[in-house]
Amino acid sequence: MKKSKIQNPKSKTPKICVFDSGLGGLTVVRSIRERLPGAEILYLADTAHAPYGEKTHDEIRRYSLEIARFFVEEQKADALVVACNTATSAAIAALREHYPDLPIVGTEPGIKPALSATQTGKIGVMATPATLAGEKYQALVDRLCGMQEVELFERACPGLVERIEAGEIDAPETRAMLEGWLSPMRSAGVDTIVLGCTHYPIAAEAIRQVMEVPVRLIETGEAIARRLATLLGEQPAEAPGHLRIFATGPIDEAAVERIVGEKVVIDRIDR
Repeated sequence: MKKSKIQNPKSKTPKICVFDSGLGGLTVVRSIRERLPGAEILYLADTAHAPYGEKTHDEIRRYSLEIARFFVEEQKADALVVACNTATSAAIAALREHYPDLPIVGTEPGIKPALSATQTGKIGVMATPATLAGEKYQALVDRLCGMQEVELFERACPGLVERIEAGEIDAPETRAMLEGWLSPMRSAGVDTIVLGCTHYPIAAEAIRQVMEVPVRLIETGEAIARRLATLLGEQPAEAPGHLRIFATGPIDEAAVERIVGEKVVIDRIDR
């Protein structure tokens, strides 16, 4: 694969480009804005191809490279965030090979912080089928779970991303799905659940209600924001940063506003 060099010099105000298949990556954007409030952030929701969790790795890799080309060549990105566990597993190696000079931060399930947080040694993992089946996730589990005695309760959650995208978190059908995935964790005494998809924090309150007992939910947005601050340097916020959002297909604008805390104009693009 031909490598593309980054020609644009790093700007004083970093331009951080973030993508996911839909709304989920906005939970990562929220954490980045808290950590780097002066940064310019461009977000692309690839809703035309959502959900990624049920696509093949070759398809996800192709979508990811097309999005990266848009960000690098057309938008002059200073950093790229793959705000999707599934796309990270399928495509981050290809992205780093293609853009070796660009800081690229991926997303992986928060197994390590979960190991620090659990008191019972029983940890739940909710993720898409593609994430749980991926080599990257399996390697992470093998490496970290050998460090201490722990029991993992892994649950693939097909259909949950679509429910979240449709704004149906509180629908009876969604609650029934969550009950099916979470009741074994509740019965086993799981006290920490890894949210292995960036969409899932949007359903955090519903997950807590179904669990019925106090539970620590681990999401990865804060870790990504810390990594960006390390790569780009802590930037003084002389003025609030700008957020621009693109979508390749239909998107729930009201949900976007709820997640980011403000009304944002969404540009429709064809990829």
